[in-house]
Amino acid sequence: MSRTIPPPHRLSQPLPLDVKLMNTLSVALGLVFAAMVLALTMAWLMRQSLFNLSALHVQGDLTHNNAVTLRANVAPKLAGNFFTVDLASTRAAFEAVPWVRRAVVQREFPSRLKVVLQEHKAIAYWGSEGDSRLVNSFGEVFDANQGDVETEDLPLLNGPQEQAPLVLQGYQMLSPMFEEIDAVLEQLQLTGQGSWRAQLDGGAVIELGHGSLDEIQARTRRFIATLTQVSSRYGRDLESADLRYGNGYAIKLRGVTTGSPGDNADRKKKR
Repeated sequence: MSRTIPPPHRLSQPLPLDVKLMNTLSVALGLVFAAMVLALTMAWLMRQSLFNLSALHVQGDLTHNNAVTLRANVAPKLAGNFFTVDLASTRAAFEAVPWVRRAVVQREFPSRLKVVLQEHKAIAYWGSEGDSRLVNSFGEVFDANQGDVETEDLPLLNGPQEQAPLVLQGYQMLSPMFEEIDAVLEQLQLTGQGSWRAQLDGGAVIELGHGSLDEIQARTRRFIATLTQVSSRYGRDLESADLRYGNGYAIKLRGVTTGSPGDNADRKKKR
């Protein structure tokens, strides 16, 4: 018995357009249904008490704050559960606490938040005397209770707040130089006009003038190199100094007024 086998091209006839559309629609509806089921399942899971926030694990720098106080202050500000809590808002709540510079917040499954804190390290006061602001090691100005500062002999820096990193850099550059003459740089100010002014522990005020930190450093180095010789000649302490000259400086000793080591005729105008 024989049967006729149709040619191969008759076995691979394309599906009609309406069949293709039906198949595509079926797949699409199946995907939509699966997504809806998944969404409903996730919504149900997110409402379960298992995922309610039950703990804040605080670690890191805790010199000026303690974990118990931090939890008490921040926990009432948290909303949602493990899945829905806003980490950015939580971070901001911790960073609003005095002395906290930065907070890193992470979820810990199924119901905890881990918070790692970095506190400000105060290395100078900022502003006028009695101001509550401080400068940290990054040159950032922050508000804090000065009674919480461990070290009482911090220097006082001042200037436009956006220039705080530059003022801090200037202090760190100049302070070791004054130590060479057994003096302590207690205050350093950058005026709004860009002029630098220093004050030593003995009360002496030094006008450093305008310019870059390298220029200020060069003037200070020249001043320090000859100050001891000049002051010892008169046996008096320094009261003030003006370094805003191109070829020397002017100083005032307590009870004596004198000029720079250079000739007055060679001085340039003050900057």
